[in-house]
Amino acid sequence: MKNPIIQIENLRCGYKSGFHIDDINFSLTKGQFTGIIGPNGSGKTTLFRGISGNLPIDKGRVLFDGKDLSILSLREKAQKLSIVTQFRETTNMTVEEYVLMGRIPYRKQFQFFDTKKDIAISHHYMQLTNTYRLRNKQMTELSGGEQQMVSIASALSQQPQLLLLDEPTAHLDITHQMQFMNLIQKLNEELSLSVIMIVHDLSLAAEYCDYMLMMKDGKIYNQGTPDVVLTYDQIEDVYNTVVIVKTNPISGKPVVFPVSERRLNEYKSGKG
Repeated sequence: MKNPIIQIENLRCGYKSGFHIDDINFSLTKGQFTGIIGPNGSGKTTLFRGISGNLPIDKGRVLFDGKDLSILSLREKAQKLSIVTQFRETTNMTVEEYVLMGRIPYRKQFQFFDTKKDIAISHHYMQLTNTYRLRNKQMTELSGGEQQMVSIASALSQQPQLLLLDEPTAHLDITHQMQFMNLIQKLNEELSLSVIMIVHDLSLAAEYCDYMLMMKDGKIYNQGTPDVVLTYDQIEDVYNTVVIVKTNPISGKPVVFPVSERRLNEYKSGKG
């Protein structure tokens, strides 16, 4: 693989409670859109926190653009990667003030005010995410979908090379899910922004991601393109549930259909 932007080598990390992920190995190139999938408790969030540096690493290392992430300062990390979570902001600040927080990693010592450059950059990403019109509103006045777009604008204002998304569409309706994912896809393609996203919706992940990591019991079960990872037998083994996998006639990506127990029993008995 040519010049991976992030490289995980023999990673082991976890919690004092006992759960750990172990023997994690993968590399991602610049501009790759990667989805992390797996059932609850499989280690997705633990892996995410290990990559972002929010969990101590017991073994192995995370290399970012060839440099060990653990030796970088918080300021250097913030200039290289941004994190967007399942966003619910309750602070009494304006949208513009919140987005400008993304410029904090670039502030010089004793700089207490935003520069013209900071403001121009934040306005650019507010316009890109269609949130500039909301700039004078309080964060508490926004809908969940609007809050997520603002969080993206703030993350982009950090001008990162890698964007980490922790189930960003979990509480959004289908309209805001598609708006959000279309925006991330656009940024990924036009800015060559590398993206790693935890996502539960397998069909949504398949439609937008070009690479996937499937996790089970704290290890990577399989990795590769959506058509390689999202086969019915692998999904059934990892998720312990019956599914049917078809192909989207327009995109050519896998689509995963759940099968209810009732319909499955009817089918088996010949009534379906």
